[in-house]
Amino acid sequence: MDLSPGVVYFLNQASKLLFSLGSHFSLTSLGAALLIAAVFFAGKRIAKNRRVRIKTIVKVLFPKRLTSHPSNRADIGYLFFNVFVFGVVFGWAVLTYQFVSNGIIAMLIGAFGPMTPSALPSPVSNSVVTAMLFLAYELGYWFNHWLSHKVPVLWEFHKVHHSAEVLTPLTNFRVHPVYTWIFANILALSTAIANGLANYAFGETAYQYAFSDTNIILVVFIHTYVHLQHTHVWISFTGVLGRIFVSPAHHQVHHSTSPAHFNRNFGSCLALWDWMFGTLYVPAKQREKLSFGAEQDRHPAHTIRGELFAPFLRAGARVRAMLPRRSAALPVRDRKQASQA
Repeated sequence: MDLSPGVVYFLNQASKLLFSLGSHFSLTSLGAALLIAAVFFAGKRIAKNRRVRIKTIVKVLFPKRLTSHPSNRADIGYLFFNVFVFGVVFGWAVLTYQFVSNGIIAMLIGAFGPMTPSALPSPVSNSVVTAMLFLAYELGYWFNHWLSHKVPVLWEFHKVHHSAEVLTPLTNFRVHPVYTWIFANILALSTAIANGLANYAFGETAYQYAFSDTNIILVVFIHTYVHLQHTHVWISFTGVLGRIFVSPAHHQVHHSTSPAHFNRNFGSCLALWDWMFGTLYVPAKQREKLSFGAEQDRHPAHTIRGELFAPFLRAGARVRAMLPRRSAALPVRDRKQASQA
């Protein structure tokens, strides 16, 4: 059996993941997050008049209780699994993006006439398009996340992500393929609508600023604190900043098992949509005591059976529970006969 095509595919996917500047898991963004976390912990020690030692900072950054936890080992497995799956899912989403974007343009042309080139300087129009697509990404992210918590069937697939009992940047890969497919297509839908509007407004003369097809604004957030959202690093934005940006503490609160934190902070980089729709929880400046993990006592947690196949069974049970029972729709005499059979 020739395994070389599979090996080449995996290496190509891994290369895009680690070495593309626009990747959500690039080595540059991971390095930037590591540096920010190290400076943060060093600053805390200096504030307490304690010595800053590299060995101590390393231990704080990579505590054994996190690195050796079964939840973290499962996240490593999700990383390898999703490196393969991501290409297929992204391919489906691209078709949705192109179809919707072209449809929006055609609809606008039919309603308001043909497109005309924009008279604005290209840096202005490009900047506007970049901001539009970033806000559309954030809105799509928020809406998909909100749906995944509010719709019981979808929650069964999203719950895989919340089953993580410790948070590391690898937890970002702890997602079910069904959730990934829905997420990718909702994002494609929201950004395609924005792209269609922008193309019509600027006459197809403006393009977003991007690295490796990733919006440059999103790349900036990825290279600052997005990775720290799935960590034990409690960096909290309060006041006005806490209502605009999703700090690492915002998202750690989102993973909390406390009922006071349920269904809060659905945003990715921006807290604006949470603020607008009433789902915002601004964390305290000082660390709040949190625990993580949906259904921690569930036996098959952190296993392929428990996290990949079981969600289908639980989602199916949810669907069956919503359907009316056939016997309830029968006449009384027929229900008695059915019960005696």
